[in-house]
Amino acid sequence: MAICSDSGFILLLFSFLELSLLSRYANARAFFVFGDSLVDSGNNNFLATTARADSLPYGIDYPTHRPTGRFSNGLNIPDIISEQIGARESPLPYLNPALYGPRLLNGANFASAGVGILNDTGIQFANVLRISQQLAYFHQYQARVSAMIGARETKKLVNQALFLITLGGNDFVNNYYLVPFSFRSRQFDLADYVKYLIFEYQKILHRLYELGARRVIVTGTGPLGCVPAELATRRRNGECSLELQRAAELYNPMLIRTLQKMNSQIGSTVFIGANTHQMNNDFITNPRAFGFVTATVACCGQGPHNGIGLCTRFSNVCANRDAFAFWDAFHPSERAGRFIVQQIMTGSEQYMNPMNLSTILALDSQT
Repeated sequence: MAICSDSGFILLLFSFLELSLLSRYANARAFFVFGDSLVDSGNNNFLATTARADSLPYGIDYPTHRPTGRFSNGLNIPDIISEQIGARESPLPYLNPALYGPRLLNGANFASAGVGILNDTGIQFANVLRISQQLAYFHQYQARVSAMIGARETKKLVNQALFLITLGGNDFVNNYYLVPFSFRSRQFDLADYVKYLIFEYQKILHRLYELGARRVIVTGTGPLGCVPAELATRRRNGECSLELQRAAELYNPMLIRTLQKMNSQIGSTVFIGANTHQMNNDFITNPRAFGFVTATVACCGQGPHNGIGLCTRFSNVCANRDAFAFWDAFHPSERAGRFIVQQIMTGSEQYMNPMNLSTILALDSQT
């Protein structure tokens, strides 16, 4: 009899704990992330792909000092946004087995390094989560959450959530300009290719809206021609690649205009454009004003500008990561990421169109 009572008590205790966790997570705003390596928090760790950041020195400054799959020395942009909005934790990678039960209510990160707007972008990385698959997983996520809290509460959770999507850079670096006379560069001149990308991106954003997204931060590309990888391979005098810079300068304004048009058609501010080109350009053009020693040499890498190949345990690694704007050949350091998020949170319309995240949070708190 005592055994039955003990068993009943343990089951009751577990039920109470689960309800308590559900309540804690349900009261927080969910956060969903889609895109490429700039925002991937480790999905590619669970895939058979070469686009991985699962070995040191990646993660050297992460709280655990271990690699997590983030393409950073420490935290990445979704982590820092999570800190700023007071989230209980940064959303876990969707493929992480630890994402189940109440933790699902915190949101999820679907991003996968190597992907782009187009399905043929990053084909050299083989098994990555194309954006269509990321959206399919988001649909699956909602079914999983509905089984926990019901369809009505799931719809509410998604509608009230914050979304971040980062795509586009790989469609230039790992597609159009990947090799001389690439298929896409023979198919389109640059201006028409940009129009094609925007046309395809609209479909992705529309699908995200159909799936319930109502507050979506959409980042542009950074200064593509100024990352250490391009400085090392395309220019010999340390200047940015003019062709890649032109691509970014065509793409980013067109993206903002498209988001404005979509919001007008919807009749609500769903899509918020983040001018990450300007955010990055600020510390690239004047690194010392931001406390950086350099914005042309990566902390981790090899060759000119530390911009050749991957960041590995055999690479040169700087002693002070906070002094470098770039962690590896393509990705910002954690400290640079913090400057980017600062502008996402409080930046003027030059950086965030039509409003910054702090304004969004204040408006949404009144409804």
